[in-house]
Amino acid sequence: MLIDAEHGQITDKDYFDLCNHITAERISPIIRIPSDEAWMIKRALDSGAHGIMTPMCHDAATAKRIVDTSKFAPVGTRGCGSPFTHQVFGVKEGEYETTCDDNLLVVVQIESAEGVKNVAEIAAVQGVDVLFCGPFDLAKSMAVPFGSEEHEAAISKMLKEAHAAGKKAAIFCTSGAQAAGRLAEGFDMVSICEDTGSIIAEVSRQLEAVKKGSK
Repeated sequence: MLIDAEHGQITDKDYFDLCNHITAERISPIIRIPSDEAWMIKRALDSGAHGIMTPMCHDAATAKRIVDTSKFAPVGTRGCGSPFTHQVFGVKEGEYETTCDDNLLVVVQIESAEGVKNVAEIAAVQGVDVLFCGPFDLAKSMAVPFGSEEHEAAISKMLKEAHAAGKKAAIFCTSGAQAAGRLAEGFDMVSICEDTGSIIAEVSRQLEAVKKGSK
């Protein structure tokens, strides 16, 4: 389950409670942070997230820095000391610190023309687990219509290069039907819906039923 702290009205003070609630249902929480700044990565992981998603990864140097900040020394530069992580994972503190580097997902978002241009190099970065396509920002960055031939070609390139590097490919979808289509194309991970849109859609459906039934 994605905790959206980039576009949603969620801040790092909410992370720990959300991670606890989500893991209590035996679901893995992934936090999408507003930026790839080191302190934001640390705050998200220290809250007990099972992984992070960082927006606007344009090149391999950025991907390497994200991985470095996400891993404990000596592999990376993440500092020890969170009193929350092992509680969320249900393990002893020492066990968390020795095993988490291999059990946390590092997801980078490819959502710009520059990111697609450099996608092979980004995918090759050791420690990056998933390349996540943000199709709406990608179309805007490319200055092409959403769903156009050029747009879909860029998405296909990202998918191909992710798999060529042995990484997982993911993409944002707005419905179950759209998600099924992307899975059929070969994507490993898809979004299905988001909470606010689902609530609006269901309330609208029930409102229409009331209107029809009252005539």
